[in-house]
Amino acid sequence: MRIAAYVVLGLLLLASVPAQGKIRTIHVFVALCDNEHQGIVPVPKALGNGDDPANNLYWGAMYGTKAFLKRGSNWTLAATEKKPTEAILERVVFKHGSSDAYLVADAYRGREIKKAVRDFLDAAAGRSAATLPHGADVLGLHGAADLVVYVGHNGLMDFHVTQPQREPSAGPRQAIVLACKSKPYFQPRLAQLQCRSVLLTTGFMAPEAYTLDAAVASWLAQGSAAQITDRAARAYHKYQKCGLIAARRLFFADE
Repeated sequence: MRIAAYVVLGLLLLASVPAQGKIRTIHVFVALCDNEHQGIVPVPKALGNGDDPANNLYWGAMYGTKAFLKRGSNWTLAATEKKPTEAILERVVFKHGSSDAYLVADAYRGREIKKAVRDFLDAAAGRSAATLPHGADVLGLHGAADLVVYVGHNGLMDFHVTQPQREPSAGPRQAIVLACKSKPYFQPRLAQLQCRSVLLTTGFMAPEAYTLDAAVASWLAQGSAAQITDRAARAYHKYQKCGLIAARRLFFADE
């Protein structure tokens, strides 16, 4: 009986230990900056063409998602796919340098911002789960991703998106929204979906990739809410020169 009890205890302890070497995927939904189709303060024409990812403010420009991560030391560009769907002009896959993690980013046409927001919320709800084979690895996308991220203009300021129903079989969900004032617009929706807000914003901001890179790095290291917001704030202040106190006030995370 004593041996049986030890066996049961051992199994319980093993079950409580996180799986080692599990592939983690961050799926990033980027709505390309678009002067014509979004309610934004216009940016220079080359940066605000929502049909030109190569030069877009949120993608191919210096601090855009693809360009910044490609230049950095944390990620290696592993794959690029042009126009995987009509709405998505480019998909990139980055492999993390020191962990079993991938970041998959999709560049949505600027005019398709509503679809980008809708797809993000569906993913936060655990819906539309999909996989992407990459060599010997299989990456989880949409509702199968470990962390979902929206980057771009806060479209919920301009239009309504029907709230999705949470997928009943979905596990714990986690999300980041890098857009102006994302906390008041997105947190109630994410809370309803039982999705943890890893990082949101309280005011106007530039949704550039240095913040994404810093927040994801802290998340991969299993940082606390305070650690994630602090690391994001330090990165934002470094590039925006806005003051560290102001940067810290800009970010919010669920405990």
